Amino acid sequence: MWHNIYVDEKGGFAILRSIEEIYSMVEGIGINVTSPELIVKGVSIDSRTLIEGDLFVPIVRIDDGHNYVKQAFENGAVVSLWQADHVPPPEGLPLIIVEDTLKALHELAQSYRGQLNCKVIGVTGSNGKTTVKDLISSLLSASYKVHKTIGNLNGEYGLPLTLLAVEEDTDIIVLEMGMSNAGEMKILSEIAKPDIGIITMIGVSHLASLGSREGIASAKLEILEGLNPCGVFIINGDEPLLNKPLSEMRLPETLKVIRFGESPGNDYYPLEINLNESSLSFTMNKYQAEFSVPMLGRHNVLNVLAAMAVADCFQIKQPDIQSGLEKLVMTGMRMERIVTPRGFMIINDAWNASPVSMKAAIETLSNLEGFNRRILILGDMLELGDKEIEFHAKIAKCIDMSKIQTVFTIGNLSKIISDTLHRTRTTGEVKHFTSKAELTAACKPLLNHNDVVLIKGSRGLKLEEICDSLNK
Repeated sequence: MWHNIYVDEKGGFAILRSIEEIYSMVEGIGINVTSPELIVKGVSIDSRTLIEGDLFVPIVRIDDGHNYVKQAFENGAVVSLWQADHVPPPEGLPLIIVEDTLKALHELAQSYRGQLNCKVIGVTGSNGKTTVKDLISSLLSASYKVHKTIGNLNGEYGLPLTLLAVEEDTDIIVLEMGMSNAGEMKILSEIAKPDIGIITMIGVSHLASLGSREGIASAKLEILEGLNPCGVFIINGDEPLLNKPLSEMRLPETLKVIRFGESPGNDYYPLEINLNESSLSFTMNKYQAEFSVPMLGRHNVLNVLAAMAVADCFQIKQPDIQSGLEKLVMTGMRMERIVTPRGFMIINDAWNASPVSMKAAIETLSNLEGFNRRILILGDMLELGDKEIEFHAKIAKCIDMSKIQTVFTIGNLSKIISDTLHRTRTTGEVKHFTSKAELTAACKPLLNHNDVVLIKGSRGLKLEEICDSLNK
């Protein structure tokens, strides 16, 4: 019997299933299991946050999860997976022996996905995945029960856990799909079996591991491996690295390809775009109406168009599309607007950074009207391979110091930005810092009512800590 799956109030993942059912789903062998009918109430890969009644999945990473199986039972686990090559297993504990615990987690999620009577939308791309995921969810939620990826649970651990959190009466699942290496997207796609696949754009994120933009595009196109052959594939039609490979592939005749982009050759493209300090509005070719959305940045129009293409697939009407856009709630740290008690605005875009997203953020800040002072805080862009110095130097050339009065940088690579600006600028203040505390102390006295500061850098720098300090 298949039971409901839910996310508990503590944020854990819960799948009500007997231990015996889990044997079958992961093709495992039980040892020391005296009550196979016992119901597992959740799945955890972290013994510290495990909830009583959970199945524990010890993942073999730098810190091997098998070292924490005993702790998991002390915290209330009712059964644990155990990888066969870890011998001997602990005595007396109820275990399910599997060949590979990560693979077993994937099999558990894939098996559950096969039982769901719902549509799955998979969103990938170098930038914009989270934004498009949030947009799609907002556009569809008025008409359907939608479950979307929470936070950054979008990879080989997070995606299966996200699927295992879906309630059986869900109509649509919107999955963010992230990867760093070739072959990873294929695995995720074969687990999720999306009915609609989306590639937002091809940038240079993960250039260090994939070698080139061509390699990045090839890795993203692996989403086709599990895509429903009778489904829909939505891509950025302005990207040759997507169009050329697709033209050389033998795609199923039943697969519909939809393109969005800036050029009129696409199925979805903008006609006119207007920006202000709190939102953007635009017209587009498919509808004789102006759409407004509470987001910053011209680049986000393309993200909206991708989401609108999905809405059309589900026959969402124009007024409901507009309503969904107006009610959009974005995941934090993605061009997140924060108005502080002192009356200045923080734009927190500290979730991640790449050359494409960094340029877009700088352009957005430069074009914001109605503010007295614009301050830019930039951190390193990571995972760019042997071109990291070149990419950081190019970012400096995107900064117009006649529009942005102050630039502060932090991190080893971002010093290249400040050093380049020192050589080329004629106005404004530029300074590099080695600590967040020093940067915050220098920035606070500069910010007054009706000023704006934008904070952006790669995830490893945790620049949201500067945001929190400035907002106190």
